[in-house]
Formats: sequence, C-alpha cells, structure tokens
Amino acid sequence: MDTLRFYFVTWNVATRSPDQDLNALLDFPSQFNKNKPLPDFYVIGLQEVKSQPQNIVMDSLFTDAWTSTFNKILCRQGFVIAKNTRLQGLLLLVYTQMKHLTHLRDIEAQYTKTGLGGMWGNKGAVSIRFNIYGCSVCLVNCHLTAHEHLLADRINDYNTIIKQHQYHVAETTNILYHDYVFWIGDLNFRTDHPAGNCPTSEEIVARLQKVEKDKYTALLKHDQLLAVMDSGEAFSEFTEPEVKFPPTYKFSIGGDEYDLKRKPSWTDRVLYKVIANNYENITLRADLISYNHMAHYTVSDHKPVIAQYNIKAFSNYTEKTVEFAPIHRIWYIGDVDFRTQCTLSPDVEVHPNDWIGIYDASFHNLDDYIAYEYLAKVGLPHSPTAAGQLRTITLSFPVGSGVRTPGFYRFIYFSQPNHDVRSVLGISEPFEVSSKEDKLVSIDPCEQSTSSTSPGRKTKPSTANTDIFTDFTGLDVGKLSRHFSNDLNID
Repeated sequence: MDTLRFYFVTWNVATRSPDQDLNALLDFPSQFNKNKPLPDFYVIGLQEVKSQPQNIVMDSLFTDAWTSTFNKILCRQGFVIAKNTRLQGLLLLVYTQMKHLTHLRDIEAQYTKTGLGGMWGNKGAVSIRFNIYGCSVCLVNCHLTAHEHLLADRINDYNTIIKQHQYHVAETTNILYHDYVFWIGDLNFRTDHPAGNCPTSEEIVARLQKVEKDKYTALLKHDQLLAVMDSGEAFSEFTEPEVKFPPTYKFSIGGDEYDLKRKPSWTDRVLYKVIANNYENITLRADLISYNHMAHYTVSDHKPVIAQYNIKAFSNYTEKTVEFAPIHRIWYIGDVDFRTQCTLSPDVEVHPNDWIGIYDASFHNLDDYIAYEYLAKVGLPHSPTAAGQLRTITLSFPVGSGVRTPGFYRFIYFSQPNHDVRSVLGISEPFEVSSKEDKLVSIDPCEQSTSSTSPGRKTKPSTANTDIFTDFTGLDVGKLSRHFSNDLNID
C-alpha cells in the first residue's frame, strides 16, 4: 500500500444527542457519485459527549449514542473499529477498511487529564497510536481549557500532554516521535490576540459578513493558536492548512446565528506533523485533500470540522504475519477437540500473552471477540525449525473454549507483548459452527427402505443430497450466519 487516505472529524457536541443525519458528515458516495472511493481510515474525535460524574462506570460499560450512530453508518459500509478510547466527554474512534487490519501493528491508546490541575478528565487528551505499512501514526483528540483570558492554561495543557503522554513502543514513546501525528479537537483558542486589542463580538460578525472568497486573513491575525505556534509556546511542531472557513464557535444551538456572549472563534482545528526524512528510501508526506467545516449541523454550539489527507507509506510492506489454514470441517458445539493450523512468518516472536480471538464472521470491532484462548494453551508442541523458516502450529481448542451459538466465525491472531500493546497478525476465512442436533447424517437408502416397513419405527429423512451448506461459492457468508442480526447488533 503506497498511499493511505485519512478522513478526520472533530466536533464538540455540547452533550447533545446525534439528532441529525450524519451521513453527510462522512462524505459518503451519493447516487450521483457512486464510484467515489472511500477513505482507508475514519478518525472521529468528539468532545463533550454526555458524561456525568455519577455515570463514569456506566459510560465504560455501554456504548454512547454517538458511537452507536457512527457504527451503524460506517460498519454497514464495511469499516471495522480498529480502536476506540474515551476519557469522560472525550471520545476517539478509529475505523479502518477490513483489508488493512492485518497490517496494524502495536496498537495502543493513552490519555492525559488536565482538568483541575490534572485531577479531572473534563479537559485533556486521548490518543491512539499504531504502525501501518511500516510507518508510525499517532492520532490525538483533545479538549483544552476554555475562556479567552486563560490562554496560558491552554499553553500549559499542551505542554503537559506532550510531556505526560507516554507509549510502550520503544521507538515512539512520545507523541512527537511518530512519523505522522494528527492532532484534532476543541483546542479552545479564541479570537483574542493580543488581549485587550482585538475586535468585539459584534465587530467580528460585521467583518465576517464582508469576507470574500473565504479570505479570513485579517481576522486570523487575532487567532491565539496561530500566535502561540509562531511564538513557539505551543503547537510550534505542527502545521495547519490555510483556514478557509468561518469561526466554528459559538453558535445558538439549533440555528446558524453566532451567540455574541462569546467572540466567534476557530476553536475546532486539525493540525499535523510529519517527519519527512525518517527513512533512507522514502520521503514521507501528508497531502491535504480538504479542510472545512460543516455549516448545516446545528445540534451543538460548535460546527464540526473535517479534514482529509493522503499519507505516504511503504509499498508492499509486510511484517510479522500469521496465515490460518483453510477450515473445511464444521466445528460442532461441544466437540472434545477442534483443531486447525496457522503458519507464522520467521520474524514473528511468540509472546506469553499472544492470543487467538474467535469473532463473528462479520465482526465490526476488534474488541468484540466472542471467546478467546491464549496461544500457549491451544498451541500444540511442534518440531523445532531452523532459523528463518516458517513455523506451522497446530491449534487445539478443547471443549468449552468455543462458541455456544451456531453461525459463521473467524479466528484472529493477536500478538500482545504486554497488556497495553497489541498487533493483528492474521485473520482466518469464515468457518461454520453448528450444533450437534443439526449434524447431518447420511442413511443408506436400503436401510431406510427396510426400516420404513417396520411398524412403530421412526426414521430420519435422508439428507445426503440436501446439505445446502456444502458449497459456499457465491454465497454471502454474513447473511448465512445465524449469529449475525439484521440490525448489525453493534450498539
């Protein structure tokens, strides 16, 4: 894969519910442009998702309304949640096309609280980092200190997040060490620079009415973020495309009029950083496709901001792969021993925490395993192999380790060197799990004919030639699955 397209959304939803259609927010192909290619990744960062102190435990157990809505839209388009993380009202969702899953390495989430001097998570940052096709990517969603006069606190928030955010991957322990960093969120910088010598709310609105061809240069001279980037106090390592949209805050909820209690400001931003020359044989870059706001969304006092980038990656990059052997037999519930095989490439280092997840064949979230077993428990001893050779491991799943519902499932191999970091090394093709009551029994026609003449003896009809699951060619496995609900069951 030479180029990857990332689609970013940042939106302060002001504790509101997703009461407007979100399809347009994600720029899906329409009936007039059905061949528009979809992004490789969707990165959605929300702030002020409804979260009360008494609901912290419940928030961690149940999916919020925003995530459920995005799931229903994106998962129906074939996207899978690679990782999601939440800190009170801060939410970060990373969706990927299925074809990229087995190239995701060292996935890890982190957070930093900056509210109440670091004691509370109403302000702060959440992040997700991973490697993809040989490049490291870090995605940060933040909500910094509010109010015009607290510029110093926002600067301190940024530097605290940079200092305290630490990852377990040796080469990228800090946010800024990654090849690509995309920082999105409600940064809360206001149109108030220099303080005490800038236009009032009414003057800003009046100037906005006179802006031509999206030229906001004059007003952006008062933008606090651009000022601190220029001075080196915060975000100086990052770049922002030219802003060609009006201030995204503060609006009257339900309308398009600015609430003049606050100065209209560009609080919602998407910044990026690239280490272009980190490798000898490739120059990394992030090419902007679009950067804009979505004006017609009125459920919040903020407008959502979207950005699209193409990023450069290594073409045909492969590392640490596991291939599952085709599974032709049916796994009957309660089988004493179900066996299959997987082959590990020479560079795979087996860790004690490596595990095999059993997933619905049409799964939509890497966290939604049906069951799992540690490799050490189900991997049978194998003959020693020479260095640099492929290793084939027989996996033996004992009774009780499988699923309880008939349907179609997949195995996923996870490398997990520690509790915080995991990589997807392999995904099997779908295989069937059935109940023993459904097990098809072939009966000798002669025996059936003989037994049918015996009074009082009940016989099963012959099913030798009526097994509709014998040939899967051309069938949609997802539709066949008896475990897969019509409504995706992803709430």
